[in-house]
Amino acid sequence: MNKSGAVLRSNVRMAKRIWGNLPAASIGSLKELTRKHSLSIRAGEILLIDDRWYITHSGLLRIAHRCAGIQVEALTEFCNPTLSRYAFKATLYRSRSCKGFVGHGDADPSTVSNLVQGAEMRVAETRAVDRAIRAAYAIGICSIEEIGAIAEPQSPREAKKLPPHPANGSYGGSKVRDRLCQIIRQHQLDATLVKSYATDFCGVKNLREATREQVENFVQHLSDWAEKNRGAVLDQLNAYLPRTEKEGVA
Repeated sequence: MNKSGAVLRSNVRMAKRIWGNLPAASIGSLKELTRKHSLSIRAGEILLIDDRWYITHSGLLRIAHRCAGIQVEALTEFCNPTLSRYAFKATLYRSRSCKGFVGHGDADPSTVSNLVQGAEMRVAETRAVDRAIRAAYAIGICSIEEIGAIAEPQSPREAKKLPPHPANGSYGGSKVRDRLCQIIRQHQLDATLVKSYATDFCGVKNLREATREQVENFVQHLSDWAEKNRGAVLDQLNAYLPRTEKEGVA
């Protein structure tokens, strides 16, 4: 308890020193995050970006220390070293009897910051591990590496449509809706059908009733699936077409 209390007091002091007078809600969220995961601002495990607390890669690894193990493997069918394109699958086991929590990560020159060009394989592996940790411990999008993945345009065509990416890599990181719009544009999906699918995926009658974590999970699911098999995604979305339109498509 003494150690936990010391970390909590240190985090509050460091937060006020670095980011100034923070709203009570932000301090409350920081305290909850500290009590739950025992992470430290001083150690670079937590950052404040766009008024939201984010866990860095080192913070996620600290959380993963309590797990039984992590297995990482390359998805060779989605890797192309010539194009610096890589995809990995990470499986985290919380205990010896755990069936495992899976996370996928991919990277190529168009989806990484200029600062890490040439290290796409490492970025893809990191993203996979981060996503597996988040899935296992019910942590939303909160890794700095994940923010970078969301912020970067996926193709030269998208780069023309989106604003320039700031040097600090935090553009649009907290805006899940922006990420979803980016996926829809990139894969030329019907936004109305995607919304219907998202509603079913989240198990709600109205998408507004879904929690942020549910929407984040859907966006990640849609992104991964569209990258691997766009045709299957289109088939799934067509299931939400009105009957008359289905007959026309048939």
